[in-house]
Amino acid sequence: MVTSKEKSLVVMQLSGGNDYLNTVIPYGDDEYYDFRKTVHIAQDSVLPIDSTYGFNPHLGPIKRLFDEGKVAVINGIGYDNPNRSHFRSMDIWHTALPDEIGTEGWLGRVIREIDPKGENVLTGVNFGRGLPRALGVRGVPVASVGNLETYGLFTDIEDEETRNLALRAFAHMYGGVQGKDPVLDFLGQTGTDALKGADILRTAPQQYSSTIEYASNPISQSLRSVAQVLFADLGTRVFYTQHGSFDTHSGELISHAKLWDEVSSGIGDFYDDLKEHGREDEVIILVFSEFGRRIKDNGSGTDHGSGGVAFIIGSEIKGGMYGQYPSIKEADQLEGDLRFNNDFRSTYSTIIESWFGMDAIPIVNGSFEKFDFVSK
Repeated sequence: MVTSKEKSLVVMQLSGGNDYLNTVIPYGDDEYYDFRKTVHIAQDSVLPIDSTYGFNPHLGPIKRLFDEGKVAVINGIGYDNPNRSHFRSMDIWHTALPDEIGTEGWLGRVIREIDPKGENVLTGVNFGRGLPRALGVRGVPVASVGNLETYGLFTDIEDEETRNLALRAFAHMYGGVQGKDPVLDFLGQTGTDALKGADILRTAPQQYSSTIEYASNPISQSLRSVAQVLFADLGTRVFYTQHGSFDTHSGELISHAKLWDEVSSGIGDFYDDLKEHGREDEVIILVFSEFGRRIKDNGSGTDHGSGGVAFIIGSEIKGGMYGQYPSIKEADQLEGDLRFNNDFRSTYSTIIESWFGMDAIPIVNGSFEKFDFVSK
């Protein structure tokens, strides 16, 4: 159990490469419409931030939070020598190593710093299949949950005595090999951790009560699950989830709108849920994608580009525009793409040091200038 006021982070990965230009739109710049002949947002539809920039109309709940001073927009985020492969670029974001192949995820290192002895198998929880590289560090337990309502081991066995026998057999199978073989040792510990985490997490939905009605789409339901685990006070400090695909090579205007309707409404509901439970000052949300899209559309969508946008959301965030919006002038482009102008590790470093109070250097593999978007 944790006391209140423990600080937690929710990370939302927009998989596939979110179109920055159609998310935070330079609607006051005529060149945007020159380059985006078809795949653009009309000026009269934009939710204005100022006379030059505004939000996509499908970011209404995020715009509401922005107007309340709770959203930091991180412009031009990326890294040197951008890679336009989904897998490699996401790997760079996950490991904070743009120039080499990393073996540890930055959030796994954060979890290890929070719980160096691995005493709580639920310090980090991923909502989704598999384990994102960002959370992967050898010896750091992380639970990965597909559906919290049905999560657990042998939950389809209704008879409690039969289920307990099955669980004991499972525990013996995974727990009886310690010290004999390092690989089996590792697998045994992983299995034991999964066993512990599963039965603890099963209790979270039963304790949850809220007037907030989340939508039925996957990202909203994942955020509802985050709220359930957070409010159950299980000691979880790092939550991870993802949504997509934002790989909008064709039919972008329809698919991008739907995706942002889902993400934005989910975030709005999650924040309202936090507020209803008096927990809004304990959580911040990081929203990121592996890269942006090309400046020119392809007639129906947009192709892989560079330079992107991230959002940091929460009541303890000093809202506003951070970093410079990259120029879309042809002379300033990087092979037809936006040039990044701030390293993503600056955002990571700010979260690690200003939110969690840790030393960021060993976690992000270097020293980077920090923003001031976290309230003191």
